[in-house]
Amino acid sequence: MSISSYSERPGAGIDKTEGLSVPWSRPRPKRAGVSARAVSAVTILAVLAAWALSARLQLVSPVFLPSPAAVWSKFLSVAQNGFVDATLLQHVTASLARVFAALVAAILVGVPVGLAIGISTVGRGIFDPLLEFLRPIPPLAYLPLIIIWFGIGEPSKILVIAIAMLAPVALSTAAGVRGVSKERISAARSLGATRIQLVRHVILPSALPSILTGLRIALGAGWSTLVAAELVAATRGLGFMIQSAAQFLVTDVVVMGILVIAIIAFGLEFIIRRIERRLVPWAGRE
Repeated sequence: MSISSYSERPGAGIDKTEGLSVPWSRPRPKRAGVSARAVSAVTILAVLAAWALSARLQLVSPVFLPSPAAVWSKFLSVAQNGFVDATLLQHVTASLARVFAALVAAILVGVPVGLAIGISTVGRGIFDPLLEFLRPIPPLAYLPLIIIWFGIGEPSKILVIAIAMLAPVALSTAAGVRGVSKERISAARSLGATRIQLVRHVILPSALPSILTGLRIALGAGWSTLVAAELVAATRGLGFMIQSAAQFLVTDVVVMGILVIAIIAFGLEFIIRRIERRLVPWAGRE
């Protein structure tokens, strides 16, 4: 058989580019992606427009739902003249101090507890049942007991918020520890790393993304508990301001306080995400 017989096989003269010209192989034009921020902005504007329209048409009584203009006017008034013997800045400062003090306490207790649950079988047996018992209990359920034990001062308020933050921090830390790659641990042990060095240089850095996620969840739990904590003998704070306004049906102050809490929580969430990108840029890319 001659060489030409191989070159003259069926389909040899067909252009390869034409052979690949099928509908599913043709390059499709890239569609412009929709930005999540743009969708979020449109959603917020739509909610504000619906709120303003319902207030303008008086679909709901202003006693129950004040207009955005009334809430903004009250915001300026409270910021300048104050409400219940304190300015808005003083209320915000008092609430932030309680939330951050509780967050520090939750980190100092929750991270070691999470490490113990993730590393040690004994630690898991001791702390896991306690956290699972404490986690579903709402703060208002154990608030009276905290008042009986610790009084009505600032420590009881901070303790209630810290207890609400403890479970998310500890459980997220434990989940991060359990997710550490066994290859990294084996490599560190083969290099002669001690148990403390293993925790410090391998386990904690690997679990840091989960810990930061736990902090974000804990902040949400802390802000939701703040209103309940400031019910007890508080003279300043956003939760105290909201409760005082609700007693006298000052709805615009109530709505304004809720929006201030939401804006602060959103700002803290944004800061933690920036910290996460800075400290653990590899998270989600492994």
